[in-house]
This record gives sequence, structure tokens and C-alpha cells, in this order.
Amino acid sequence: MARRVNVIGVGMTKFAKPGQSEDYHVMASKAARAALEDAKIPYEKVEQAYAGYVYGDSTCGQRAVYEVGLTGIPVFNVNNNCSTGSTAIMLGKQAIEGGLVECVLVVGFEKMEKGALGSKFPDRESPVSKHAKVMLDEQGFSQAPPTAQMFGGAGREYRWKYGAKKETFGKISEKARRHAANNPYAIFNQPLTLEEIMASEEVFDPLTRYQCCPPTCGAAAAILCSDDFAKKHGHTSPVWIAAQAMTTDYASSFEKSMIKMIGYDMTVEAGKKVYAQAGLGPADVQVCELHDCFSANELLTYEALGLCKEGEAEKFIWDAQNTYGGKIVTNPSGGLLSKGHPLGATGLAQCTELVWQLRGQADKRQVAGAKVALQHNLGLGGACVVTMYRKD
Repeated sequence: MARRVNVIGVGMTKFAKPGQSEDYHVMASKAARAALEDAKIPYEKVEQAYAGYVYGDSTCGQRAVYEVGLTGIPVFNVNNNCSTGSTAIMLGKQAIEGGLVECVLVVGFEKMEKGALGSKFPDRESPVSKHAKVMLDEQGFSQAPPTAQMFGGAGREYRWKYGAKKETFGKISEKARRHAANNPYAIFNQPLTLEEIMASEEVFDPLTRYQCCPPTCGAAAAILCSDDFAKKHGHTSPVWIAAQAMTTDYASSFEKSMIKMIGYDMTVEAGKKVYAQAGLGPADVQVCELHDCFSANELLTYEALGLCKEGEAEKFIWDAQNTYGGKIVTNPSGGLLSKGHPLGATGLAQCTELVWQLRGQADKRQVAGAKVALQHNLGLGGACVVTMYRKD
């Protein structure tokens, strides 16, 4: 039997715009020390470290954790595009549940540049070339940022299929800004009206500027451990990982659909695996942090995770079932749209928020009675990690 894995410590830095942050190793070490303090253990108790980042030279993970301690432990550097943070969590979890170690540090960080994401290695095949070919065949290529074309194209396909209004996508960003106003770690704390969101310049139909996540710098960390370790260090009722699954692209990702290409089926299948492992379904979840890199992806993910039925996301949004007082509070942190999206840190920032929620430590963002939390972290190329957390 696999051992239960607990999250006994979390921490993160306030996210910042490119050019306004500290260097990656400073941010990462601050988040790691905050997680260790939260866990009430010294760094010397950590047996392995998993460091997630996308943009940086090799072994940035070592440079980051060396700021916390020099104990000679294995440090694993992880890069899985936007799902990097959750991938690092999964690796640490597997080491503990397999009995290899008792306690690990997982840290994610990113120091990003201004502007849209671009390739750093133009002299070789792009890892998203198959995805780009689907886009080229289905809608052509424009001057808009490539990821906006991909996720915007998926949103446009949904509109054509179900007749959803453009304002429905804007409504998601309005919620994100409203939630982020109560998150001191978020990059954007100023609420925006739906009218302001829709009036911002169009990036790619149906997405306006305020429906696209900003390039962001930041770090977040978590301490994972076994039951025995948790009890030994005074954690009698910690948050624990009830289920977790990762999927990569299926053949359907490349079969003439922008919705499928940006990871819909990866999310569907990862969600199914998690619900089966946990013995719980979407109706049992009170709070969810999902990958809203663009407003269109949040809408699609509602249906992919079974938070509402296919074709019913628009009603779900306008009925306010995705916020406080509704069925499931989605992205109470403000999500990637308003909290920010430092690629390597995102999965760990989601984890941090959900741990705070399940502990009742989320202050003005607190979801009343939260006992079951769901995390969804998606990267093109592709990988999707879905995780369920519980608090007894």
C-alpha cells in the first residue's frame, strides 16, 4: 500500500511584474524558508528537494536551495512548462509514498521577461510544433501572441459550438480581479468592472487584454512528508493529498479541434483518475484553484473537470456558481489572471492557497467549511496535473 502524503508547510512570495522582483534564488529561498517555518522543522530534516522552473540555466534549483542550507541532499530540477510546479509536487509525493524518504522540499520559481512567451531555441524543432500545426490548419496564424491564439481559438470554437457571449469570458476575469483584491500576494489587487475588461484592447477574439495572464516573477514552496514524520513533528491533523494524476496529450489533441489541442481531454482524463482514486466527485469539492492562463481556459476547465455539464459553463458563470455562495469557489486567490503566472511557481502557489483554505487561514478569501480542495495545473506540450487535497 502506498503511504499517505501530507503537506505540513507552505509559503510564497508576493508576485511581481518582470523587472520589479528579486533574483530567482532570493525569491525561491524566501518561499522555502517560509514553508519550513510553517512546517516547524529545520532544513536539516529535508531529505530531498525538487525545484521547478522553466526559464533558467541548468541547476538553478541547487543555487536556490543553497541559500537555505548546504546539506548535500539530492536536488532535482524539474521543467514541464506551465505545469512544472505540480509536476515537482508529484515527484516529491511519489518518493514519499514509495517509502524512499520521509520529508521533501518542493519549490517553484520563475524570473520572467516582459512580453509574450517565446522560444529560446529557434535552431531546433519546437516541442509544440504538433499543436501549432493544428492551429495553422484550423484557423491560420496571426500577429497575436501564439498562446493567445491557441486559447483564444479554443474559446472561439466554444462560442461557435454553444453560442456563448463574449461577455461570458470577461465575467471570469471580473471574478478573478474581485477575488485577488483580497490576496496580498497577487500581482493585481485592483477590481475591474466587466465593462472595463471588455473595453480593453482585443488580443485575439474573444480575449481582451484583461483576459490574459501577465508575465510574472515569484516563488512558492511546500514541505511534503509521511504520516510518521508529521506526527513526530507535532502535525496531528495536516492537509493531505487524497489523489493526484498526470496526463499528457492523447491522439485527440491533434484531431482538428482547438479545444482538444489546448488540453481539454488531458483535463477530463486526469480529473476522472483523481475522482476514482479519492472516491469523491466534483460535488464533494468546495474550493478549486484551476489553470486560468486565459479566461477561455477557465470556462473550458469547468466542463472538463465536471464542475458543470458540457455546454452549461455560460449558465454556471452567470449564475455565480463559481464564486462565494455558489457551488464551488474557483480561484479564490485571483488565479493566474490576477494573482499572476510565474510558470515554475504556479503549481506551488495553487497548492499554498488550497492548504491555507483547508486550514481556515485564508483570511478574507476564506471559503466557509472547506474540507476538500481541487487543483488543476496545465501546460502545453503537453501535461496536465490534477490534485485533490483533504483536511480531516
